[in-house]
Amino acid sequence: MGVVCAVKNQYLGVNAHMHSLWQGMGKWNRFHNVHIAQLLMALKAQLLPMGYTAETEESLQIRRLTDSVKLPRADILIGNLDPYRALQPSAGFTEGQSLALADLIEEDEDLEHPFYAVAIYERLTRPELSVPVAWLELLSPSNKGKTFDAHAYRAKRKRLLQSGLVFVELDYLHETPPTFEHLPDYTLNAEGSHPYRIVVLDPRPNFRSGRVALHQFDVDSPIPTVEIPLHGADRLRFDFDKVYQKTFAEALYGFDMDYQQLPVNFTRYSRADRTRIGARLVAVLQAAVDGVDLETGPFATATMTLDEAQTCMTELTQKLELIA
Repeated sequence: MGVVCAVKNQYLGVNAHMHSLWQGMGKWNRFHNVHIAQLLMALKAQLLPMGYTAETEESLQIRRLTDSVKLPRADILIGNLDPYRALQPSAGFTEGQSLALADLIEEDEDLEHPFYAVAIYERLTRPELSVPVAWLELLSPSNKGKTFDAHAYRAKRKRLLQSGLVFVELDYLHETPPTFEHLPDYTLNAEGSHPYRIVVLDPRPNFRSGRVALHQFDVDSPIPTVEIPLHGADRLRFDFDKVYQKTFAEALYGFDMDYQQLPVNFTRYSRADRTRIGARLVAVLQAAVDGVDLETGPFATATMTLDEAQTCMTELTQKLELIA
């Protein structure tokens, strides 16, 4: 039996097959390191005309006790070319679910092991005077849950927020709970939970008065375009889905999967997401049976139950065997 695969991501948004495989194998770094580079290039292209820039640092590493927590190192850093903009108040969020920052960040005691992250910097003619503006963190499994590393990560995040940095957290990991205790836990099938989220935390004018823009989404849904507050009225509207799809295609991740098979640890998805996955696989397999080029996908899906989808998958797989 041949493999049904394609260069182009056959899902809308996050590819459930690949993310399940990476988490199941403990190989999330295979995606993280590549995606950070793509994010950097896309951010720089948009930021430079605005007078900002982006830089990469070591990502998601535990710091030594002797390291400074006031000057943390980031995956990606955005900076401002105009130092006077740093003195202007933030205009706040204009989209996304707006929450009180203090309601989402728990007031647990600080730890002495802050984590590395992703950051955005102010761009000046003298780089040594650059002022951090925003911090981007692409979560890895070790940042989440109740582990020592997870506690260290949350402690660092809190310190960065208290220093006044905008913090953007990308969470594409459905098999571990959110890093915010007040959000419904997808791993427990909690009502109102979602497998993925992008959270933008703006601690300005101060930690207590700061706000949060919460963008949560499901399997087979596009990754949202998000507005990132910079200095004053400056806003970066960034299409995270476009960068994700570019990463997926250019790294040829599509050849590491077979759309005839269910994702690894399929039952760790909610029933609603399992149904979406089933409908997506039926659409892919139907296109393969009909001889349609999968690189023209992703294709429209039909409304069906999970049981109906699994029955269709079996029938379509048998047809593909006959064609082969």
